[in-house]
Amino acid sequence: MLATAQTAGAVGTGTQGAAKGKSITLAGSVSIVLEFFQFAINNILFQRGVYPPEAFGNVRKYNLSLLTTTDDGLKAYLDQIFGQLQAWIAAKSIKKLVMVISSKTTGEVLERWQFDVNLDSSVANIPVAKASLSKASAAAVAADQGEPTKTEKEIQAEIAAIMRQITASVSFLPMLNDPCTFNILVYTDKDAEVPATWVDSDPRMIARNAEQVRLRSFNTTVHHVEGLVAYRLDQDAC
Repeated sequence: MLATAQTAGAVGTGTQGAAKGKSITLAGSVSIVLEFFQFAINNILFQRGVYPPEAFGNVRKYNLSLLTTTDDGLKAYLDQIFGQLQAWIAAKSIKKLVMVISSKTTGEVLERWQFDVNLDSSVANIPVAKASLSKASAAAVAADQGEPTKTEKEIQAEIAAIMRQITASVSFLPMLNDPCTFNILVYTDKDAEVPATWVDSDPRMIARNAEQVRLRSFNTTVHHVEGLVAYRLDQDAC
């Protein structure tokens, strides 16, 4: 199922992990993935100029200086999205999140930031109620794969590398000169519960001259998140 959050006005002008030797629970991994989406989306909105610089403030996270919105309308819209994302991640229903940036004038898709969310098969087979409480789930995954348990510091270092890539994207992505808007699309299991504030959507692919750059990934041992950005090469309107 592919759904997008309804919004009126999302338009601009331009966790806890575990200490060393301890495994990360599904609930802990949900928090890490959700927090990543929160900072990634805010970072993209700022770096791509979808909202003006004065709509953001500095925060310290992942040992980096990042920006999050201070705009009340945007914060309310994103809080609605993140609340539902948390439910879908915890229910093991989410497959991918896509952030689409399009021209406000023509509606044409100009950029498509995609993050695939893969749940380890050893955890995917555990019922949600048990998995969310199981402190052994991530340890079982690591043992099955012969991998050491990861620390929160290691996971945050992987996420920091993605944030740096997003920040550096201005060096290769075409400039967005005119007003743009954005939408959040979420791919879920077909049986996932979808609230009335979300509606079915098409994939919002880039229609022509699409290029893409793969981003780094991070792995909590429960969730593995991989990203890429696709963009229209010959943008001249936005």
